[in-house]
Amino acid sequence: MDKPKFCVLGAGHGGTAMAAHLAVMGFDVNLWNRSAGRLQPIQQLGAIELLPPDDGGLVGGMGKLCKISTDCEDVVPDADILMVVLPATGHAGVAQRVANCIRDDQMIVLNPGRTGGALAFRNALREAGCKADPLIAETQTFIYASRAVGPAQAKIFRVKNSVPVAAFPSYRTTEVVTALRHAYPQFVPEANVLRTSLDNVAVMFHPAVMLVNAARVEDTHGDFEYYLGGVTPSVAVYLEEVDNERIKVADALGCGAMRVRTWLYRSYDAAGRNLHEAVQANPGYKGIMAPQTLLHRYITEDVPTSLIPMISLGEQYGVEMPTMRSIVHLCSLLMQQDFWEMGRTVKDMGVEGLTVRQLRRLVNEGEAGDA
Repeated sequence: MDKPKFCVLGAGHGGTAMAAHLAVMGFDVNLWNRSAGRLQPIQQLGAIELLPPDDGGLVGGMGKLCKISTDCEDVVPDADILMVVLPATGHAGVAQRVANCIRDDQMIVLNPGRTGGALAFRNALREAGCKADPLIAETQTFIYASRAVGPAQAKIFRVKNSVPVAAFPSYRTTEVVTALRHAYPQFVPEANVLRTSLDNVAVMFHPAVMLVNAARVEDTHGDFEYYLGGVTPSVAVYLEEVDNERIKVADALGCGAMRVRTWLYRSYDAAGRNLHEAVQANPGYKGIMAPQTLLHRYITEDVPTSLIPMISLGEQYGVEMPTMRSIVHLCSLLMQQDFWEMGRTVKDMGVEGLTVRQLRRLVNEGEAGDA
């Protein structure tokens, strides 16, 4: 691809920022969203405005879009790279919508995949009867710290220094990185989608932080800085134990994982003697306020698509996960819904019953083979 054309799927906080920034950088960009109401102001303007540094943004400009639609068939077929930027709970639904209008030579990149995203997306395409075989990839985290701040406005607080990405199967990762680097030199190749999934830092910073700050969120309606105010020294100790369980899962799969403090340093140049200091040293978190309600994707997305699939993977391979299990249990009580029932599992990922050897062969070669 000399200069790929992008289609951003999702017009929330992340999707609007990505679509606008890609357009400002000079790329042709289509935008899709499920709900028409979210798209109407953008369609009227034909663009998304990025707030400039004078208004607190990192980069400003008017990102003019090519096509804006709720119909995938309008915006997907003429794109080279599909950037899926919406809650991971919507991945299966997007797979169903694009199943009949994608091509073999397209790339689908989940931004991010959360835990097991690429595996589950391919499984959902197959269940939807998709005949095409596009290249599917997932990022370890979302490249922007951003917010939608108006009907057709977005603000980018920070662009991460380095974001790992892996293709499924992994031997095609170089193709994805090469294509994405036309726009994003920050993308770097990861070993495979097990690593991008197990280095999913949403497991660390979303459900657990929301849970221990639940009273504060409800009392102040989110009137505090989520990371800088929500991750106190004692909360950081709790998060370190969540991190320990995540590392144990990675060790059981023989693929290793990055400590969250290391991730903060690589992504944001934020270092510290402990997790609390590293979070406080991160300039990218400054000004990011807490959600106004507990009914937020930090719980409704990340419990079923970050925590539960990590628990499902870990327990399939003999890892005990008491701390993560307690978070799921308490969040289910708080939100009065059974996240265990709706969560992504090894079955949804198409890896139920596989040995570690089969799983590793699947993500690296595309086929599990014999045990």
